[in-house]
Amino acid sequence: MKRLDLIFSERELDSILKSLEEAGASGYSVMKNVTGKGPNSEVTEDMEFTGLGANAHVIVFCEEMVLEKLRSSLPPILNYYGGVAYVAETSPL
Repeated sequence: MKRLDLIFSERELDSILKSLEEAGASGYSVMKNVTGKGPNSEVTEDMEFTGLGANAHVIVFCEEMVLEKLRSSLPPILNYYGGVAYVAETSPL
């Protein structure tokens, strides 16, 4: 089983969730208003009020077959406003 972590502009949340559904992901967790600092920029709570938007963090646990479909559908979405995706091997407790 794989764990997929996505951090991206909240503007893209609907598109991301649509891609997850179309790829066959059985579930996911969504956290909105994510703040932090990356190598190129910083996202603060103030950004939501300025109209620049905040980030969202989506966590997905899925099988390799689902992940392979997401490898082609997610990059164009993540690249539009900027976002990252990381995959880790995982197993149930």
